[in-house]
Amino acid sequence: MLSSPWARFYSNSCCLCCHVRTGTIILGVWYLIINSVVLLILLSALTDPDQYHLTSAELGGEFEFMDDANMCIATAISLLMILICAMATYGAYKQHAAWIIPFFCYQIFDFALNTLVAISVLVYPSTIQDYLRQLPANFPYKEEIMSVNPTCLVVIILLFISIILAFKGYLISCVWNCYRYINGRNNSDVLVYITTNDTAEYRKSQEEC
Repeated sequence: MLSSPWARFYSNSCCLCCHVRTGTIILGVWYLIINSVVLLILLSALTDPDQYHLTSAELGGEFEFMDDANMCIATAISLLMILICAMATYGAYKQHAAWIIPFFCYQIFDFALNTLVAISVLVYPSTIQDYLRQLPANFPYKEEIMSVNPTCLVVIILLFISIILAFKGYLISCVWNCYRYINGRNNSDVLVYITTNDTAEYRKSQEEC
């Protein structure tokens, strides 16, 4: 019997030996809390701009940090993320597979962005030093980080990004397995319902005969 090559990665359990539905619900709630906190910070910054407004002189650059336009964009993104996380949590709880797809697509997009960052660090390692020079003079441990050997710094950053990518990949597989589990269970329920109806109609027709 032939099976899909992805079937070997399918499992009903995830970290801490909990079910993939439970893991997806916990993940959705966790993202929901984080984005809610970010949204509260952004809203407080919009109501009191002077508290979070940093001038170019404070940053040591020729730009301003989090102006009104960027704040509005960040707020909109936070609202969208809250909606996506809430949909994933509700979909996993109520076993609606389609509601999980937006959160899964976000995970894929986030994983792709982190992969591009890792590739850019590997291909253009000098960009790390350029980025460090652009940091404000009062940035914590800036001098200590810049004093590290550039090759060692690249290796450390790549190792850190690799760990993050491995963790994100595992979370993606957890959400995907939850989607497959719910989708397969719903299809099985529909098949049982159709089979039961067909059997009942057949028996009814036999009795009439």
